[in-house]
Amino acid sequence: MHRLEATRPPLVVVMGVSGCGKSTVGQLLANALAAPYIEGDDLHAQENIERMRAGIALNDAQRRDWLQSLAARLAAAHGQGQPLVVSCSALKRAYRDLLRSGAPDLHLVHLNGTRDVLAARSAQRTGHYMPVSLLDSQIATLEPPGADENVLTFDVTQAPQEIVQLTVAALTGSGALPDPH
Repeated sequence: MHRLEATRPPLVVVMGVSGCGKSTVGQLLANALAAPYIEGDDLHAQENIERMRAGIALNDAQRRDWLQSLAARLAAAHGQGQPLVVSCSALKRAYRDLLRSGAPDLHLVHLNGTRDVLAARSAQRTGHYMPVSLLDSQIATLEPPGADENVLTFDVTQAPQEIVQLTVAALTGSGALPDPH
């Protein structure tokens, strides 16, 4: 059985490629934990949003300020002893290490799915700047989190509410999850 090493209050990043449900699960999880929620996409620089809207994948340098901003928010919550849930693709280990730099007890909720499922979900989204054409670059960039990263991994076909219930159980110690590794 797998239980996250929980500290109070929880700092959580809901991560995965575009279309995996980060925003939905992140907001539901924040509500369930009575924690503030930050939609990571809202903190992208306008020039990066325009790049993505045009179908141009961001490189590490273009993501740096965005990740540093999210890391600063996580570090502030950690320093103030406050809970926080953030949605962020966090595709590479180096990105997650940066996010953890000021919040060493960070928990990850990795939403994972097949390319076909993710593409279908992305195609159904309205009002989001991220085109389906960037999905393949995100999948290619993704370095799935390792067991040492305090992570729970869920299939995106699971109901968001179920993912949230299982995550809350793991964070609070009120239940155990099968080890995904």
